[in-house]
Amino acid sequence: MAGADGDDSLYPIAVLIDELRNEDVQLRLNSIKKLSTIALALGVERTRTELLPFLTDTIYDEDEVLLALAEQLGNFTMLVGGPEYVHCLLPPLESLATVEETVVRDKAVESLRKISQEHSPVDLEVHFEPLVKRLASGDWFTSRTSACGLFSVCYPRVSMTFENSAPNPHFHTHFRTLCSDDTPMVRRAAASKLGEFAKVLELDYVKSDIISLFTALASDEQDSVRLLAVEACVSIATLLPQEDLETLVMPTLRQAAEDKSWRVRYMVADKFSELQKAVGPEITKNDLVPAFQNLLKDCEAEVRAAAANKVKEFCENLPEDNREQIIMTHILPCVKELVSDTNQHVKSALASVIMGLSTILGKDNTIEHLLPLFLAQLKDECPEVRLNIISNLDCVNEVIGIRQLSQSLLPAIVELAEDAKWRVRLAIIEYMPLLAGQLGVEFFDEKLNTLCMAWLIDHVYAIREAATCNLMKLVEKFGAEWAQNTIVPKVLGMANDPNYLHRMTTLFCINALSEACGQEITTKQMLPVVLKMSNDQVANVRFNVAKSLQKIGPVLDSNALQTEVKPVLEKLATDTDMDVKYFAQEAISGKNIFPLLFSCTNFELHALYLTCIQKLKIL
Repeated sequence: MAGADGDDSLYPIAVLIDELRNEDVQLRLNSIKKLSTIALALGVERTRTELLPFLTDTIYDEDEVLLALAEQLGNFTMLVGGPEYVHCLLPPLESLATVEETVVRDKAVESLRKISQEHSPVDLEVHFEPLVKRLASGDWFTSRTSACGLFSVCYPRVSMTFENSAPNPHFHTHFRTLCSDDTPMVRRAAASKLGEFAKVLELDYVKSDIISLFTALASDEQDSVRLLAVEACVSIATLLPQEDLETLVMPTLRQAAEDKSWRVRYMVADKFSELQKAVGPEITKNDLVPAFQNLLKDCEAEVRAAAANKVKEFCENLPEDNREQIIMTHILPCVKELVSDTNQHVKSALASVIMGLSTILGKDNTIEHLLPLFLAQLKDECPEVRLNIISNLDCVNEVIGIRQLSQSLLPAIVELAEDAKWRVRLAIIEYMPLLAGQLGVEFFDEKLNTLCMAWLIDHVYAIREAATCNLMKLVEKFGAEWAQNTIVPKVLGMANDPNYLHRMTTLFCINALSEACGQEITTKQMLPVVLKMSNDQVANVRFNVAKSLQKIGPVLDSNALQTEVKPVLEKLATDTDMDVKYFAQEAISGKNIFPLLFSCTNFELHALYLTCIQKLKIL
């Protein structure tokens, strides 16, 4: 121990070393996470001279430990003495940037990018630039992939140190070499950083070199490289003047949109809106509209789904002067085909955006061309398609009005709500709060309130249960006053229903609504009905009364608990039915109302409580 020699200041580093060498991975991980505390205890000089060399020499550990170390070192600048000494962090991070595990390398590169901004221009040239070159020319592909992420943060500041602000030729050469590396993983890394690097380069260099690298990567034998080149296309297109786009970028982009690999076409579809903005309206009209049509008709469902997801954005970004004509002539026919696509993911992606077309095309086109498509999707067998349509009804409502909407789509919703298959009915119930919020309380009361109440007496328990939850969400949305006037009277009226299952549903609704409705409504309107139902002839109803009283107890005031709830629970606790007696005893001993009951002086009630506790312990 360091303390044995009389130097207590060495104790933290001794603990660190012991824990880093421990067989328990968790101990080593905990030690790494305490690095900042240990560095503070050591001071900046000893952190630089002892701690960092030790860490650099011991980078052979579990990936989880190395990941934590790479993250910690990115925040170590002040712990080594500030920007003047930040280059001391480069050796351990360089080692971490060469390990086999990808997530560790990525975190090391992230930390290197972060601390590069804290280097002075001189230190960047003296310390950071050589590191980038070493990684870029490393024997193992791991170091070369890491190097790709460092060019864009280093180049702008290093190039300014050269005489007359001339570009640094070494960076160009190294990055060009990485783009043609024999290892696909390196070319992938270079392709993923190509656009980022292009943004910090001089325009002449972008035209002379980056375009050729982009073209080569977009024609790579590996589709994983080609698809990343598509991502770089967006950045490169934004840098070039409009007159250069047609000759330098569009041939490669057209090639990518028709690539033999669906993954490349998928990337084009996924980035289509960004590409559209980058190339401008004229190229969009001449080149991207036909390309988008082809992607919407692609043979692969994944590509069609990605393109379908961009329909609204693409149409919004079309030139205003001929937007409607392009949509109606070129895009809408493809959309109509996708509505009946064989793949549910395609239909779902389209359903999530198609409603937005109504605001672009206007009322007349929506009524004539879009409403039939909405109606078809609303009847689709896939629940997600129906949900996406219902969740975006407000877009159409704004354009055509609630009356037109009710005439066109609400009948289909009602039809689904009364479907013979209970799972279909269940799906519509789950959408109802969302639909209610979009349609408003007046329209909901007029068209859908009766439907919601009908679900409460459905012959399937799952429907009744879901309908109860639905009422609670509606009350939360529309308020307690609406509930008091509209929902509560109908729910309480079911307490007299001849069917005991419907009477139990009343109790379930009261359980769900009590908190949302508040103390006054619960005490004055709901509680009397619950207490009256304690005399029900069916034991199942009576024990659910006991459960309800326990549930609504926290909402009630103390006077109601003492004078009304307690006598009923005492009565139920002596019921002839064993289940009723058990749940009444459980309610009495429950934490919600127990403190009040326990304070009474009734000896028998105390005995009842003790009996209940013993039974619970046995259970």
